[in-house]
Amino acid sequence: MLSEILDFLPCRTPDAWLEEAQRQQSLLLIDHANCEKKAAATAMNLLYRYSGHIQLLQKMAQLAREELLHFEQVVNLLEQRQIEYRHISASRYASGLREHVRKERPFALTDTLIVGAFVEARSCERFARLAPVLDDQLARFYRGLLKSEARHFVDYLALARLYAEEDITPHIERFRVIEGELITSTDSEFRFHSGVPATAASF
Repeated sequence: MLSEILDFLPCRTPDAWLEEAQRQQSLLLIDHANCEKKAAATAMNLLYRYSGHIQLLQKMAQLAREELLHFEQVVNLLEQRQIEYRHISASRYASGLREHVRKERPFALTDTLIVGAFVEARSCERFARLAPVLDDQLARFYRGLLKSEARHFVDYLALARLYAEEDITPHIERFRVIEGELITSTDSEFRFHSGVPATAASF
């Protein structure tokens, strides 16, 4: 599944981001918790907006439960490590993808599901990059998340194809370009889905 995810994504996570993640593990975990909470909220929002789509309801209900469990697990890690769970600003990653979602139905649903697939795929890729360079507890945790998050990627992509009234390939390619730019361009703040740290870009 990881090879399929790597083929889907436009690029690998830059080494500079991985180095910054090792330096800022507390911030990494805080924003990871935020990401899990937002992922659950996204799934719930789709449940309310598209109540006539039975397959979507089934998949999003499962996804919301799993994302909330992951949120709880990250919060537990924060408590164990005596890291305060505090408010931090969101990265530009998700909003940078969502701003290109078409507004008209049914295209809005297609694009939203494609964006969900990219977010889940990128999360998986970062879990895989992080696991070898973090301590044993976090390495086990991130390896454990890979399986469920990879399933979320598959579910989002399958639902996009199921409900689309068009060939979604051009739209996957459109978002692939956008996602690659977000990951490889400079970010002033480090977050779980941020791009190249500004400190690295200045060297």
